[in-house]
Amino acid sequence: MRLRMRQICLLAHDLDQVESDLTAVFGTRVCRRDPGVGKYGLHNFLMPFGNNFLEVVSPLEEGTTGGRFLERRGGDGGYMVIMQTSDIAEARKRVGDLGIRLVMDGVREDTDGIQLHPKDVPGAIAELRWNEGDDDDAGPWWPAGPDWKPAVRTHMIKALVAAELQSSDPAALAARWSELLVKPVEEGDSGAPTIALADATIRFVEDEDGRGMGLGGLDVAVSDRAAVLAAADARGCLESNELIRVCGVRFRLV
Repeated sequence: MRLRMRQICLLAHDLDQVESDLTAVFGTRVCRRDPGVGKYGLHNFLMPFGNNFLEVVSPLEEGTTGGRFLERRGGDGGYMVIMQTSDIAEARKRVGDLGIRLVMDGVREDTDGIQLHPKDVPGAIAELRWNEGDDDDAGPWWPAGPDWKPAVRTHMIKALVAAELQSSDPAALAARWSELLVKPVEEGDSGAPTIALADATIRFVEDEDGRGMGLGGLDVAVSDRAAVLAAADARGCLESNELIRVCGVRFRLV
C-alpha cells in the first residue's frame, strides 16, 4: 500500500497574519479557501508546497474544538497529518481491527477518507484519504479543489518532506503510529525514531518546548535557501540558518 504525506494542517489564532508570513517567507500562494469548514466554526486556506499542501485553519467563534486546542497547547501550532493511501478499504479495516475510533468517515465518488480519534492515535489528528489519480504524484486532491496547480510556486521551496511529532515518550508514540501505518520504526539521521512514507518521513522527538504532545515541526525542501532566509529575517520569523518559526511551528530547511 502506497502512503504519502499529502497534506499538513496547522491551527492559528490570526489566519491573515499566518497567510502573510507563509506567502512572504516561502513564496507560496493560496489555492483554496473552503467554505465547508464554516460548519465547524472555522475558516481556512490551503496552499501547495510542490505537490503536497499546507492548510491553516482558525476559529471564527467561541467554543470550537479548534479554539480549545489553541488553549490547551498554549497558542498556534500543528494540528493534522493527512496521508494519501492507495487502499482506503484496507486502511479502514485495519483501523477497525485496532479499535481506533473515528471522528470523520466520508465517502464521495472521487475521494474517501477517515479521521482518527486523537486519543486513540495521539500526537496529531491523523487522516487517511484515498483520491482518484493516487498513482500520480501531481494527481488531484479533493481538499485542495480542482484548480490548485496554477498556485504552485517552486522558486523558493520544493515540498514538505517531514513532520515532527513531539512527546515525552517518542518511542511509544512512534510504535503506535507504526502499528497504524504498518510501517517500521527506523532510526533517523538525528537518532530519533522515524517512519518513512513514500514521499516524506514522520519523526518522533522529545517535547523540549514544554508545549506537550503535538505536531511541532515540519521539514521543507528548499530551492533557494538564501531567499527563504532573507524573507524570514525580514518577517521576524528567523531563528537560525536552518530554522524558521511560523504559526508556532518549527520549519527546518533541508
